[in-house]
Amino acid sequence: MEIPDTPALAAVRDSGLAHEVIRHGPVRSLAEAAQARGVEPADVVKTLVVRRGDDDYLFVLVPGDRQISWPKLRALLGVSRMSMPDAATAKEVTGYERGTITPFGATRSWPVVADERVRGRRITLGGGAHGVAVGLDADAVLPVLDATVADVSDPEAEGT
Repeated sequence: MEIPDTPALAAVRDSGLAHEVIRHGPVRSLAEAAQARGVEPADVVKTLVVRRGDDDYLFVLVPGDRQISWPKLRALLGVSRMSMPDAATAKEVTGYERGTITPFGATRSWPVVADERVRGRRITLGGGAHGVAVGLDADAVLPVLDATVADVSDPEAEGT
């Protein structure tokens, strides 16, 4: 299967980070994505787009087995309200469809907040297309993304 050359893959290459491009078929769940990528669910790092205000977004990197803690994220950023944009807005502000979003190669360079549990791991991030991921050393990625690293997640709720 040929891997499309996405802006994300080009940006990772241009960053000079050691990485592995992982191509897999369609997946329907985090567990399937982890299995297809040969990693634990926690190492499938979700990139979520969060709206902080008018034309003000950020990327939040969260381990796959966790979810954003809205109170922790609001406290970190000193804001009282935040929201997740709809799919069309997320694509408009990142250049990527949901399920493919990554800070690498996005149409705008939004700030990045990474949950502290990402550190010290080999992680996979979206590669900018469905079924494409990039395996990287989180401790090398976080400085390249100029990420703010903090406790911004809670365990994933049962049944989600």
